[in-house]
Amino acid sequence: MKKTIVLALALSMALAVAGCAKTGEPAATAASEAVSTTAETAQEESTPAAAVEETTTVAETVTTDSADAAAGVMTYEEYMAADLDSQVVIETYVQAKQSWWEDKATVYSQDKDGAYFLYNMACSEEDYERLVPGTKIRVTGYKSEWSGEIELMDATFEFVEGDEFIADALDVTDMLGTDGLIDHQNQFVTFKGMTVEAAGQDADGNDVAYLYNWDGSGTEGDDLYFNVSYNGETYTFTVESYLCDKTTDVYKAVQSLEIGQTVDMEGFLYWYEGVNPHITSLTVVK
Repeated sequence: MKKTIVLALALSMALAVAGCAKTGEPAATAASEAVSTTAETAQEESTPAAAVEETTTVAETVTTDSADAAAGVMTYEEYMAADLDSQVVIETYVQAKQSWWEDKATVYSQDKDGAYFLYNMACSEEDYERLVPGTKIRVTGYKSEWSGEIELMDATFEFVEGDEFIADALDVTDMLGTDGLIDHQNQFVTFKGMTVEAAGQDADGNDVAYLYNWDGSGTEGDDLYFNVSYNGETYTFTVESYLCDKTTDVYKAVQSLEIGQTVDMEGFLYWYEGVNPHITSLTVVK
């Protein structure tokens, strides 16, 4: 029906051109444009609307030289001075990934001045694969505290083009038991020359070097808890199974520990009711 109307209109306009032949080219041009416009309108009306495709939201990438984008980014000192539950914006570098689940990621990150624990940060599975060690990101979220652990929650992030950074392990062995240790919370650190102590007892009442879960209620694959001492003080360290599962070297190394051994370790200076490092490597030195 729409095509018939178009043809009729075109014929009418052509007759109008013939009747106005003495007026010259402008009338013919107007008729031609009118026919073209009418035909295009009819074509648009008869064309089905395009289907809308669903897309997955991914983090944007920004450049480091964008002054507007960098506005409001805090230094580590400003971040630590910010009130709890206040909104913060930081730039940091991925050091390790703990877990991803239902578009939320938990990440250990650090810059040259300090470290940040990013808990349940909004993140697509695609972007999680891009969060490799050294990657720079800008994070916006809320500063929070849980049992002494300062963390960034309810966060979003974007990738930042530019340099990469992977932190060297800071030796904090001699800081154990001091007030200054917490100043390095969440940083990648090392402990040297610590002695393995009993972590608890098995079902037969024998001392054991590690436990599955903090109270021994778990099984292989759960977090590992073990005790180590230095200068007469004993500390509880953890192999976080989401970070280092039972297939990793550090998990197997802790399962092989014997009470009285001396060990060197590396990991992240996590905090839970006191220092509770998440260990990523362990070497028995004697």
